[in-house]
Amino acid sequence: MPWALPLRWSPWGRPGVKALVTAGVFVTTLWILRFFLDPSKGSGEESKHREPLMILVWEWPSKQVPNVSRDVCRELYSITGCQLTTERQLLHQADVVVFPHSRLQPGRDKLPKERLPGQNWVWVSLESPSNTRALAAWNKTFNWVMTYRQDSDIFIPYGKLVPNRSATVNIPAKTNLVSWVISNYHRTQKRAEVYKNLSRYLHVNIYGKANNKPLCKDCLLSTISKSKFYLAFENSIHRDYITEKLWRNSLLAGTVPVVLGPSRANYEQFVPADSFIHVNDFGSLEELATFLKTMNSSRYQQFFAWQRRFSVKLYTDWRERICAICTAYPHLPHGHLYPDLQSWFNS
Repeated sequence: MPWALPLRWSPWGRPGVKALVTAGVFVTTLWILRFFLDPSKGSGEESKHREPLMILVWEWPSKQVPNVSRDVCRELYSITGCQLTTERQLLHQADVVVFPHSRLQPGRDKLPKERLPGQNWVWVSLESPSNTRALAAWNKTFNWVMTYRQDSDIFIPYGKLVPNRSATVNIPAKTNLVSWVISNYHRTQKRAEVYKNLSRYLHVNIYGKANNKPLCKDCLLSTISKSKFYLAFENSIHRDYITEKLWRNSLLAGTVPVVLGPSRANYEQFVPADSFIHVNDFGSLEELATFLKTMNSSRYQQFFAWQRRFSVKLYTDWRERICAICTAYPHLPHGHLYPDLQSWFNS
């Protein structure tokens, strides 16, 4: 047998070289094959990513808590590998824990006593800084933020324009000039001041609790759609704070928004420049009123050109927003803490 030959007979000219090379190749081949034959032998990190990401919502943001026991992210939004739960006993299995600011109380009484290694906590808010209190209590608490701000770790706008191929324009029939739906009217707000001065030059049809004319959910869009213009006035003015007043009450309703909020340039990051009228476009509210009252039909129709390329998508379901965390997860910074949440949010 060849294996019985003395090493001095090796045809390579040096003792044992061929035997050692052959053995090395054999062992290396077996090492590579073990990963193909048994994928479970891969790294723990790779195995972990193949498991569903568990997101625990510590307290649901809205009063009505939906059933999330099914695979809702996949069933409703085609987001796979994402498991939502509201069961706090699963805290030690959760990869991400979500804390809506509207449900937080100052102090840490209702927060988990400890954070598991590798577990990330998310602070969630759709309110503006003007309507958000007690942020200083949450310094060095949260890894990620989830807000309407574009620079959030998880960006959750109130709405957006999505491409469509309809190439049609639909402008509802109009019976009045301007309308406004307002529930919480405070004289100290900028929007109250602007409305008061604008109403000196034109009539505004006001609906909502503030005027004792509440609109039912199914009546809202059909009522607003009869107006040529809608006062999409935000309750406070902050970067990126553009709410359903633009997306639903104006664009989706089929009326032209007259906006009061962040700068025109900021709005143009979300919608085309020719789809809205900004209060700041005019030297005075009298000029704005004249512009609205004297606009001809041809000019008015130009404000709806966006409909040929886009349609409005509203974000109203918190399940969709929470599921978005799974999509963003692979790209989020791990091990980061917000040292001063209030400073970030007010910046």
